[in-house]
Amino acid sequence: MKKLTSEQVKALLNSPQQVVIVPHVNPDGDAVGSSLGLYHYLIQKGHKVSVIVPNDYPAFLKWIPGTENIIQFNTQRERAEEKLDAAELVFTLDFNALHRSGPMQEVLEENNAIKIMIDHHQQPEDYANYTYSDVAMCSTAEMVYHFIEQMDDLAMMNKTIGAALYTGIMTDTASFRFPKTTSTTHRVVAHLMDLGVHHSDIHSKVYDANRFERIKLLGVALNNLTVLADLNTAYITLSQSELDQFGHQKGDTEGLVNYGLSVKGIKFAAIFIENKEEGIIKISLRSKGDFDVNLLAREHFNGGGHKNAAGGKSTLPLNETIEKFEHLVRTLKTDLQ
Repeated sequence: MKKLTSEQVKALLNSPQQVVIVPHVNPDGDAVGSSLGLYHYLIQKGHKVSVIVPNDYPAFLKWIPGTENIIQFNTQRERAEEKLDAAELVFTLDFNALHRSGPMQEVLEENNAIKIMIDHHQQPEDYANYTYSDVAMCSTAEMVYHFIEQMDDLAMMNKTIGAALYTGIMTDTASFRFPKTTSTTHRVVAHLMDLGVHHSDIHSKVYDANRFERIKLLGVALNNLTVLADLNTAYITLSQSELDQFGHQKGDTEGLVNYGLSVKGIKFAAIFIENKEEGIIKISLRSKGDFDVNLLAREHFNGGGHKNAAGGKSTLPLNETIEKFEHLVRTLKTDLQ
C-alpha cells in the first residue's frame, strides 16, 4: 500500500466502528462496485456501515447486492447527514479530491471522522488521514481487493463481495481491454470466479439490458460522430434536445466515447454532452498510447482522471466548446501523429 500503514488501519478496524463509504458524484460501475464490495466486507467484520452516494447512478448497476441499502445524498440529505455525523470512519472511494463528491463536498470537509482514501486517479489531494493511492491500478475495485488482502482478510472474501468487485473491475477496464489491466488483475478476477462469481451473468446484466430508447440515442450519437483524420481525433456531440427526444436516463451515454476511439487510426476521442440543468457541457476524453488526456482535462476543461481516460466540463455553449476543442487539438497535432 502507498501512504497507508496497514497496521494502523488494522487497529482501527479491529473493533466495531460506525462507517460511511462515499464514492464520487455520478457514480459509475467502479464507484458503486468498489463501495459495495467494501461495504459487505466491513459488515462481516462487525462494523455498522452505510454507503452514501452523492446522487443517483445507472439502473444497470442496481442489481448488485446491497444497492437497496444505498443512501442518496441529494434526495435523502437528512438521513445521510445523520449517518455522517455519527461516523467514526469515512472511506472515500474512486476519487482523489473532495470536490469530486459534488453536493457532499462541504459536508465532507466539515466532517471530523477519520478519513481513508482508496483511489487510483492521478495527483491525489491531501485530505485523508490514511491514503491508499496507486495510479497504476486498473480500478478502485481491484484496490479494495488488495486492501482486504492487506488486512489479512482474504479468507472473508465471498461471492457477494466478489460480484461487486468484479463489476467494478470489468467496467473500469472496458471488459479487460485497457492497458492497466495486468496479469495481477486477471489473477484477482480468477479468485473471484473461484468464489462463484458468474462473469457472463454480470456482463449481461451491465451491458445487455439496454432500453430501446438508449439504442436509438446511440444511433444519434454515431450519426453525430466527427472524424478529424489529419489529427487522428474523433468526437461525438449530444445536445440536450437530442437527449430529451429519447428520454435520456442516467447511464445512457456510458461508454459512447469509446466508439470514437474504435475508429481505425484514431488516437484521441471525446464526447460532448449538453446539460442545460447544470449549465455545462460534460466532456469525456479517451486516448491510446502516450497522449495524456488527464493533463488536457486539467489544463483546459476543469477536470482530470487518468492518462488515457479523463473527464471535464465546459461552461461555454456546445458549439463554442467544440470550436475551442478543435482549435486546441490543432495546437497538439504533433503529439497526435
